[in-house]
Amino acid sequence: MDVKRREFITVLGGAAALPFSAHAQEPNRIYRLGFLVPLARDAPAMTAFFDELQRSGFVEGRNLAVIGSFNVSPDQIADGVSRVVKAAPDVIVSGPEIYAQALQAATRTIPVNSMGEDLVGAGLAASLAKPGGNIVGISLLSPELDGKRQDILIEAVPGARHMATLADATITSQHHLQVLHDAALSRGVELSFLPVSKAEEIAPAINEAKSRGAEAVNVLATPMFFFNRRSVIDRLIAVRLPAIYQWPDMAEDGGLIGYGPRFGLIYRQRALQIIKLLMVSNQMIFPSSSRRDSNWSST
Repeated sequence: MDVKRREFITVLGGAAALPFSAHAQEPNRIYRLGFLVPLARDAPAMTAFFDELQRSGFVEGRNLAVIGSFNVSPDQIADGVSRVVKAAPDVIVSGPEIYAQALQAATRTIPVNSMGEDLVGAGLAASLAKPGGNIVGISLLSPELDGKRQDILIEAVPGARHMATLADATITSQHHLQVLHDAALSRGVELSFLPVSKAEEIAPAINEAKSRGAEAVNVLATPMFFFNRRSVIDRLIAVRLPAIYQWPDMAEDGGLIGYGPRFGLIYRQRALQIIKLLMVSNQMIFPSSSRRDSNWSST
């Protein structure tokens, strides 16, 4: 299932909102695009990303130079940040919050495009209207859909009275879990919470869900579960637990149900933001610790 409702995907940052007609490519210029992402270079989402760039005339090897690191795991972030910032690209494409936070600590002058659950909530921007820094991008706000996914799962597994919630302990708040618990209870469903903080804990948590008698699993929104989706999906299949996931792409990878925006389409949207950032990158002035640039705001 795809979700196309804009209220669940929020664009952050003024340059990303500028119309294409406001700026044009500079003749003979090589645009330098840096990367610090957890995706492989040939991942479907990255293929969609580069296809969108090419559609708008940004072609690697012709007028686009690709710099930086792909398939970067969390423990490789520091090294990746050092390399990409030292290379001084025009714009950096970043992974989710922890990647953008490391980049923000290293540079306040290179524009960084990130995609996370809530860039404002993570302290990467002051607000949607006025980010106040060099971080722009997309806030998915996908936890708002976790409750909808829970409702869909209850309908998809009729008669189930005990379900489990697989949650990322590093980002999921107790308030959010309580809201899910109360909503399930109102429909006569007992809810078990399975918090994990690293990839190695995913399979044991799913085994615990099975041992507790859970009849289905709501896999909550988090980059951890997407980037480790093979482990999540394979283990749930092995213990015969139906589950619902954040992305439709995960259903295509073997999961039962996916409900949310399509990952590849979001990366196409990111490419459109990057194009606009590249077009104005030589004109940008970002706020330092002593002042703010009033031109860096959302439209």
